[in-house]
Amino acid sequence: MKTLKFKLYQHKRNRFLKRSINAAGVIYNRCIAIHKRYYRMFGKHLNCARLQAHIAKVRKRNPFWQLVGSQAVQDICQRIDKAYQLFFKHNKKGVRPPNFQKVRKYKSFTLKQAGYKFLGGNRVKIGSRVYQFCQSREIEGTVKTLTIKRTPLGELFLVVVVDNINQPVIKFETSIIAGFDFGLKTFLTSSDGSKIESPEFFRQSLNAIKLANSQHSKKSKGSSNRERARKHLIRKHEDICNRRSDWFWKLAHELTDRFDVLCFETLNLKGMHRLWGRKISDLAFGEFLQILEWVAKKKIKLVVFIDQWYTSSKTCNHCGYILKELDLSAREWRCPSCQSVNGRDDNAAKNICAVGASTVGLDDVRRYETAIVV
Repeated sequence: MKTLKFKLYQHKRNRFLKRSINAAGVIYNRCIAIHKRYYRMFGKHLNCARLQAHIAKVRKRNPFWQLVGSQAVQDICQRIDKAYQLFFKHNKKGVRPPNFQKVRKYKSFTLKQAGYKFLGGNRVKIGSRVYQFCQSREIEGTVKTLTIKRTPLGELFLVVVVDNINQPVIKFETSIIAGFDFGLKTFLTSSDGSKIESPEFFRQSLNAIKLANSQHSKKSKGSSNRERARKHLIRKHEDICNRRSDWFWKLAHELTDRFDVLCFETLNLKGMHRLWGRKISDLAFGEFLQILEWVAKKKIKLVVFIDQWYTSSKTCNHCGYILKELDLSAREWRCPSCQSVNGRDDNAAKNICAVGASTVGLDDVRRYETAIVV
């Protein structure tokens, strides 16, 4: 499975798609209201099939709802049902149930088997209208779903999920394993001694964000000047997001070219965010790991995660001695057993590498070697 994203060209007929997204938002809110009412009355979860049948009847009497295809309506019901299932399963872990959304902020609707047709080139037929999009790459494989997505700026994108893509196997064999430690001062510290500093894109643009926020808050609510200031603020945030994502992709390719097995420590990102807030959001460890895992899978590399409770910083990588306490401000410490001086991040990276290498199973190694040989 692979996801492709294309931008729709600006045209006055795009207003129909935006109205369809608004209609999808209205249907979504109606489904949430029905779920809440059903739970108050009967004290249990509403079945997805019953909800779909009810919405289909109501949709026949509402012309505005008919702007959204029947399959898109079914997808909305299925997504709400999945969200409730996750809530019932993980509510003790802080997962909250789905809630109402503002219609003007509703983002997308999805078409599955019907409701669209690619006409060749950069044209696609959605409903009875033909739209043009910026085709940055060929659509190869079987199209599974088509999603129309609206950004906060009002731009429209096509998100296409395709299957059965015959991709050439990319071979990079270095036979090197490395461990990496995330840090607040140094983004990544490798077990081979190299350090990678984060550009901290949000911190670089903080003054511009503050100025844009101030200009937006001073404008009168409902005025065109406030809407213009809102879009200016969104562009600033999108610029930060795009620059960070570009740096993450380049870094992921660089690391997977250098190493065959990459070991990381499992992070408690919610707890870190409560402690350091904006700093953790700017570093975006979770986003980087998602990109790295995708690139590693494509290049047939292994990404190994060790237990988050392993004392990587307090364990001496020379003799295995474990300190009882180590303050966050201490960047180096001397081992009482072997008298070696250990840098906090370097020592943690070497320990993560050792533990990650020991936890790589025989099946993983065989699968990796088989993939390399193919």
